[in-house]
Amino acid sequence: MTDTAVLPLTATPAAAPATLDAREVSAWFGSHQVLSRVSLTMPAGRVTALIGPSGCGKSTFLRTLNRMHELIPSAAFGGEVLFEGEDIYAPEWRLTDARRRIGMVFQKPNPFPAMSIYDNVVAGLKLTGTKVNRREKDELVEESLTRAGLWKEVRDRLRQPGGALSGGQQQRLCIARALAVRPRVLLMDEPCSALDPTSTRRVEETIHELAGQVTIVIVTHNMQQAARVSDQCAFFLAEQGTPGGIVEHGPTEQVFNSPVDTRTADYVAGRFG
Repeated sequence: MTDTAVLPLTATPAAAPATLDAREVSAWFGSHQVLSRVSLTMPAGRVTALIGPSGCGKSTFLRTLNRMHELIPSAAFGGEVLFEGEDIYAPEWRLTDARRRIGMVFQKPNPFPAMSIYDNVVAGLKLTGTKVNRREKDELVEESLTRAGLWKEVRDRLRQPGGALSGGQQQRLCIARALAVRPRVLLMDEPCSALDPTSTRRVEETIHELAGQVTIVIVTHNMQQAARVSDQCAFFLAEQGTPGGIVEHGPTEQVFNSPVDTRTADYVAGRFG
């Protein structure tokens, strides 16, 4: 991308959360189909939890929502993912557009270990071709770390390596890095699975604080976590070698307390999975 005028990224508030609408999404790895015709609306400013046993396709589904699935050489995709009504798989959508508007936080904290906390936060700006001056960078770092619930803990050591932080702090640093490019949707793939209970609680608090500011879609195996943090749930299942799909979805309270499908009731009660 050619150099452009400095963009006043911090002059305006973060963009409003966006609705994602997956329609008839199917996914393959080579000849193996892992998802079949999955449709789900993820409302703007709400937290959607994807639950289900291992191997049911929920993480693959998550990765189709910002085109990370296609990074795998053998991967194939079918269907549509609409971002405020626009299909992110349409030819006019560039990969950088999808990644900037739909951020991702992975299962294992992955800050750049030798890079400072400050530089970790702003790393995404270069990748998305966003130009900001030093003052705006300083403001953006403080804003992003504050939104991720980490500013008070690290504001006096911004030039220290991100890899020196605790696991929970590293994960919140990754959240701050994702937030710095002002995404309207944030995808989280089991963000607490590698963390201790105290760090897990702090990340969950961060999710609560971000709710309403950004649309969140989270994959979790922890049923208690899904019940605590989400507004709606989608229960994925792959039975007898068939591709994964959604058995049931709806408001979290309904899915947990009065599910329609007996398989959902069995799973949330811990009888399998």
